[in-house]
Amino acid sequence: MFYKISIIITSLIFFSTALSEEVFLSLKKNKVNVRYGPSFESPVKFVYKKIDLPIKQIDKKENWRRIIDFKNNSGWIHSSQLKPINSTISLNDKILFNKPTIFSKPVAKIKKGRVLTVQNCQINWCKIKTDSFKGWIKNKNLWGEVK
Repeated sequence: MFYKISIIITSLIFFSTALSEEVFLSLKKNKVNVRYGPSFESPVKFVYKKIDLPIKQIDKKENWRRIIDFKNNSGWIHSSQLKPINSTISLNDKILFNKPTIFSKPVAKIKKGRVLTVQNCQINWCKIKTDSFKGWIKNKNLWGEVK
């Protein structure tokens, strides 16, 4: 009997850990409230004002996602304000190139902390868009999942 109970407890721990897997998401709107707890009654902790900002989901409870951003700010966001990841943030200054090679024409300098919309990625490069610029950057030192 003890053996069966320990298997059940181990299974519950495993599945609860798997359900709270860390995944990257993006903000769906230009204004998103981050709350202290997972309910609309919980006070607003701060407000994001940047569409497509990448965030990491670290927990979930019903329709709420506990998130953390690249500056380690955390809180709860309703799932209706989130979408699958399509962006990343540069953790250092980068050069945007016309093609996925350092030998191609430089297009722009990308500053650290800039939100970049990811169009597609190859082995070491991602095609991105930011404001009026499009091009390729090396996918090293990016915060957010790049695929």
